[in-house]
Amino acid sequence: MSNVREYLYKFLVVGDLGTGKTSIIKRYVHNIFSMHYKSTIGVDFALKVIQWSPEIVVRLQLWDIAGQERFGNMTRVYYKEALGAFVVYDVTRPQTFEGVRKWKADLDSKISLPEAWGGGNIPVVLLANKSDLIGEGHGQHANPTEMDTFCKENGFIKWFETSAKDNTNIDEAARHLVTTILGIEREHLDRHDAENFENNNQQLRVDSRDKNRNDGGCC
Repeated sequence: MSNVREYLYKFLVVGDLGTGKTSIIKRYVHNIFSMHYKSTIGVDFALKVIQWSPEIVVRLQLWDIAGQERFGNMTRVYYKEALGAFVVYDVTRPQTFEGVRKWKADLDSKISLPEAWGGGNIPVVLLANKSDLIGEGHGQHANPTEMDTFCKENGFIKWFETSAKDNTNIDEAARHLVTTILGIEREHLDRHDAENFENNNQQLRVDSRDKNRNDGGCC
C-alpha cells in the first residue's frame, strides 16, 4: 500500500497589467521565458506537479488573473477555493506598486481559508518583479527594511525580488508559499486528529462506566 500523500492547492497570481505574472508562471511551470507574451484576458491557469518529498506530492494550480480583472465582477469566481496567492508588481514602474494594497484588499474581501483550517485570510506573498531590468536606467532594488515593514503592516507573509527572465527567486517564492500552506493544513489535521482521539477516549470512558454499571449484579 502506498503511503504517498497528494495535496492539490490552488494559488492565484494577481497584480496590475504588465507586471510579468504570465512570465513568472511560464518560468516556474515550464522553465521558459519569452519577451512576447500577450496580455492575459480574463483568466488562464497552469498545473505543476511537485515531488515535495518521498511521501508528499503537491499539485499546484496557478491561476493567472488578468491585471484589469480587479475592476470587474468575476474575481470572486476566479478566487474561489484558492489557498494562497502572489501579488506581483514591476520594480521599473512604481505606479504598479500602488496597486499592491488594492489587490491584497480585494483578496482579503473575497476569499478566506477553509473553516476546517480556522478561516482567516489566505497567505499572500509579494513579488517585486523584473529585477533583471535594474541597472539599465530602470527602477531600483527594493529596500529590504522598508519591504519587511510594508509586508508586516499589510499582511503579506513574505516578499521576494524576482526575475522571470533570469529565473531569480521564482522557485524560492513558490516553495515558501507551499511550505506555509502545508504547515497550516498539517497543524489543523493534527489538531483534528487530537480532538478525535480525545473524543474517542471520552466515549470509551463513558461506555466503560455504562458497562460496569450494567454488569453490577445482585443476588
